[in-house]
Amino acid sequence: MGWSQRPTGLTKYQPASAYRGYTLFSANGGDDAYLIDMEGNFVHRWHFDGGINYGFLLPNGNLLFRDRGSTPNSPGSDAIREIDWEGALVWEYRNTDLRRHCRLANGNNLFLCNVAEGVSPDLTQQVLGGFSTPSDPERMGGDRVLEVTPEGSIVNEWRSEDQLDPQQHVICPLEGRAAWGGANDISAPDDSTFLISFRILDTVAIVDRATGKFKWQWGPGQISHQHNPTLLANGNVLLLDNGAHRRGLSSSRVVEVDPATNEIVWQYRGDPLVSFFTHFTGGAERLPNGNTLITEGMAGRLFEVTPSNQIVWEYISPFLARNQHGLNNGVFRAHRYGPDHPALSGRQLDPSRHGNLNRLYGSSL
Repeated sequence: MGWSQRPTGLTKYQPASAYRGYTLFSANGGDDAYLIDMEGNFVHRWHFDGGINYGFLLPNGNLLFRDRGSTPNSPGSDAIREIDWEGALVWEYRNTDLRRHCRLANGNNLFLCNVAEGVSPDLTQQVLGGFSTPSDPERMGGDRVLEVTPEGSIVNEWRSEDQLDPQQHVICPLEGRAAWGGANDISAPDDSTFLISFRILDTVAIVDRATGKFKWQWGPGQISHQHNPTLLANGNVLLLDNGAHRRGLSSSRVVEVDPATNEIVWQYRGDPLVSFFTHFTGGAERLPNGNTLITEGMAGRLFEVTPSNQIVWEYISPFLARNQHGLNNGVFRAHRYGPDHPALSGRQLDPSRHGNLNRLYGSSL
């Protein structure tokens, strides 16, 4: 069956083994975010004309998201916005270098930005790896992590080139030399650290926010062009190993690594291997029952696996949007929220309120 002919909507559900809740996703490049129940029925929809490329729910039920950028060929965003349950704009922060975001416990925001020509010419010359072209800039792009107050004031700035080592942090040979690091994800598990993913360095790191130093870093030779590192309650790090530019057969996997030993203690791979691969985007989220929600981004596929790698829920996005990869049904990342999550308290989650949407795109089972 061809890629464009796959069934969409809910394709698998084993209620006894899955973590029951509501799944949030949006079309990569679209204007809407959707909340579906376990049966694949739509229970809520947000719309914003500037685009909802990727978002997550705050405890008050508001949606914090990044827009799709000013052009469909741009991987970044022009703004991070917060809208309420009804879709009204509550807050926004504009910056054309934005890539990822998270909300801190103190109410501030942590923004990951890719800044053009952020690295000095001298340091640019020292960085190893990548392929050269006549159009390579004199100054490579660098990554910045900004802590920003709700009023828009920058209270802290972290620069990746201050911590990266040009001899150790080598750019993938199949990537260009326009930027050093290519950071693509950030998360903040507490007030003292953040996790960052350097895609073209095959490296994830935990950064001490007080000193700016790496507390832990891992990845080269183990993962390839990864996304979405998160710190689990057991102290391990979960991430999507996209596998782009990996030697041999192209395939993705999800790994859980113990930072104390650098050993992979759990992983999920497709069977056959080629059944799970996303060159760009995607993610993995550990659910309260021990299962893992995986986003196979380029395929618009959301699926839940048990610790023994059994697929117990699967949903294929039916929505097409145009983004930097063309017209496709890609989903940057999905999240699952339990019925008792504070964001859903007192909300109307009746599928009948979205009858037209469910008639057009509802469950395939």
